[in-house]
Formats: sequence, C-alpha cells, structure tokens
Amino acid sequence: MEKSEEANGTDWCEGIQVLLSLESKDTAPHCPHGPALLFVKVSQGKEQGRRFYACSACRDRKDCHFFQWEDEKVSQARLEAREKYNKRCQPLLTHAQYAARFQEFTQLPLQKRKFCSDCQLLLLQDDWKTHSGHQVLGDISVPQLKRPSQLLRPLENKKTNAQYLFADRSCTFLLDTFIALGFRRVLCVGTPRLHELIKLRSYEGAKPQIKSLLLDIDFRYSQFYSNEEFLHYNMFNHHFFGGEEALEVCQKFLQDDNGDGAILVTDPPFGGLVDPLAFSFKKLRTLWKLTSNAEKKEELPIFWIFPYFFESRILQCFPDLSMLDYQVDYDNHTLYKHGKTGRKQSPVRIFTDLPQETIVLPVDDGYRFCSICRRYVCLENKHCYICNSCTSKDGRQWKHCAQCNKCVKPSWTHCSSCHRCALPSHHCGNVGEGCFVCGEKDHKRRSCPHQSVTAGGKIVKIFSGKNVKKDTVGALNNKRARKKKKIN
Repeated sequence: MEKSEEANGTDWCEGIQVLLSLESKDTAPHCPHGPALLFVKVSQGKEQGRRFYACSACRDRKDCHFFQWEDEKVSQARLEAREKYNKRCQPLLTHAQYAARFQEFTQLPLQKRKFCSDCQLLLLQDDWKTHSGHQVLGDISVPQLKRPSQLLRPLENKKTNAQYLFADRSCTFLLDTFIALGFRRVLCVGTPRLHELIKLRSYEGAKPQIKSLLLDIDFRYSQFYSNEEFLHYNMFNHHFFGGEEALEVCQKFLQDDNGDGAILVTDPPFGGLVDPLAFSFKKLRTLWKLTSNAEKKEELPIFWIFPYFFESRILQCFPDLSMLDYQVDYDNHTLYKHGKTGRKQSPVRIFTDLPQETIVLPVDDGYRFCSICRRYVCLENKHCYICNSCTSKDGRQWKHCAQCNKCVKPSWTHCSSCHRCALPSHHCGNVGEGCFVCGEKDHKRRSCPHQSVTAGGKIVKIFSGKNVKKDTVGALNNKRARKKKKIN
C-alpha cells in the first residue's frame, strides 16, 4: 500500500508546473524567502485544479510551510501575522550591524577572538556569557577570517540549501580561466568559495586585480563581508533581501567599466528547479544590459555549474550555452569529489556561452584538445567519426549503436523489443510514451511546443517542475479530501 501511494505522489509531481512571468514577482505573496512561486497541475494541455503559491527555495514544507491558493482571499489579520512571521525569520542583525561587529572583532587581541560553532556567530566580549554553554572556538586568526567557508558549517539540507563547496583544484581552475579570458569582475551567485579565493588573491596583491561580488541565500556571510562584497539573495526568485539598495549595489558592480570584463558564475543546489533559476539569471543578464554598452556585447557571459544530466533542460532555457567536459569537484560531497572517497568522475559540468576552444582544460588533470571538435575533452572521450563529435557526457568512452544511430553509454546494449539502447537489466516496455502535456506520441513533455497557457488574459510560459514539493502536493490532496468529506 505504501509503495502504491508513493508512486501516485510521484505521478502527481510529474504534472506540477511553475508559472513564471515578468509581473508574477510583484503580485506574489511573500514567505521568509521572498516572493513565492505560482504552481499548477497540468495534464494533456489543460490545467487541473486551482493554482497555488509555495516557497521558491524550499521543496519540503517542513522547511517552509507557506501555502496559498492563487484565488484565496486572505484577511488583513492573516496578512499582518504573516508579515510579522516573515520578519521574525530574518537575521537578527542588519548587514550594517554585522559589518560593524566584524570591525570590532578584528580589533580584539587573538586570545579574545571567539566563534560559536553552535550559533555560527563571531562573538564579541559582551556575547561570551550568553554562549558559555556552547561549543566555542578560540584564537580566530586573520587567515581564518579570510576563509569563512572553512569556518562556517556547510548547510547540507538537500531539499533546501545543499551547500557543497568547490574543491581547491576546481576553484583555482575557474579563477585562472577567467583571468586568461580577460575577465576582471566576477558575479558569484551561490559560489562562496570562489569569491573567497578571489578576495584572498586580492589581499595578497596578485595581478591582475579581480573584483567579485557574492550573491547567496546564506546570510551568515554578512558577518565577514561588507555590502559591496556580499548581498543576501535568493536565486530561485531573483529576490534581494536588502531591497532596492542591494539591487543598486549589484547594478553598480555590473556597470563598472561600462560592463566590460564581467562574467556571471553560478553553482545552484542540484535539486533546484532549473526554470526559475534560468529566469533569475536572465534578469541578471538584463540588469547588465541596461547598464553596459549593449552595442558592444549582446549578453553577460555565464558559467552555470550543474550535473550533465540536466543538459537538455538548461539548453531549453539558454540555447546559446554548451557543456564543457571539465568535471567540477567538491570538498564536502561524498560522491562529487576527487580521490579515493569520491566517485571516479564527478557528473558536475560547466555550461557556458563562451567558445569552447578558448577554454583550456588542464592536461595534467586528464584532458586533451580535439582538433576536429575544436574543444578540450577528457582523455576517455573518444571522437566518433560517425556522429562527428566527442560524444561522451559522463567521462567514460561511449560506443556507437548503428540501430540507434548515436553513441550510448558503454554499459548499455541495444534491445530489439524496445528498439533502443538500455541497461541489460531493464524491463521492456517500461518507457513512458508520448507527451504528458498534449498527449502526442512524437515528443516528450520537456520539448512540447504547446507549453503555454493563458493566465489573466496573458500568455505565460509553463516551466517544468518534476521535483516540486511532494509535501505541497500532499497538502493539496489533504485539503481536497477534507473538502470532499464536508460535502459528503
């Protein structure tokens, strides 16, 4: 029975869509993480049931319980209570107050510099008594203050933050690549360790001087960086927690040197919805366009770091991007890291709009240049002269299937019953046929040409959301069950 119910929940989630439009952020209700996203169930090209708002950042309602029907009339008392609750969920201090505390902290002698591991807070002398029963680190040095990602405990809730940090080798590769390509300003969206490395090199007087601005939902970095170095930001709804003032800081950063030499690099949580992320990144690109020489450059260059199996979804949002073969490693991920404790290859890649032949991958790390494809690939990624491409996606050598007329994973074999390649242990006929949205058999939902609906008299794009809140969907079912019970 439990297995059946779980399967039904998965089927329901498959039909949940998120509706995004330029006006949606202005009209959406707010949760502690900013404007909520609007969701709807779609089946066979038609909306099923009422639209509802849910948190943009949290996929589990245990992390953020916000839920509201789109057409629900909310009382003034409830709105006021919600506003008070949202304020209570914000950081206790403002960014300016954290900055003032940091300056005071750095003036303390080494033996009086303490950090509370339980509260993740730099402690001033007046705080010692309050934190006396907590786990406290002492003798916090200046080098430690310059590496906050090593001092702070990573947020590892996979359904909310999933904060995994770049390994040094990947971080160094990214920065060296940006320098080689002539970039001098890096907008770091969810990449605290890269921002940290850029600041470290700046402190050391390295040339050329690179500037960076960190946008991240982890407000704890407010303790270590000024408001010109860090902005509290939700990349799932393009929300600056600091309001217009923070937005202007970001705009000014992109505006320097008439927009020249800037690049956006982002490393979102892997469980996050691709389409809201793309929506936010496009807004950042638009922000750069408004403040730069639009005639000189068409788009703000981007490095989007994400697992390779999201390639088709990312390319639907950004057709101008392509996937590099470079495997990004992480320090605190049990699988996505180099060495004996990780997997042989990380599945995390870089998606960029820059010409691949200009991005040199390190030969010492197992990459080579393919003169036919005009790009760097891993050594095992052999060129297929039938496909006319280095076809591997996962770092292994793929093989060409004549029946499928394409290269496939080495562990796959061609199934004459299914007329496709798959694992030998697969169950024949288990592949879903056709499109979930319109019902046609010649394509899948993600490539459906009919993914538009009319909302309030306007056409808006429907974005796919396979991983959208099971708990939210459960709440929908529960509410409907209660309503049905009352009627009966």
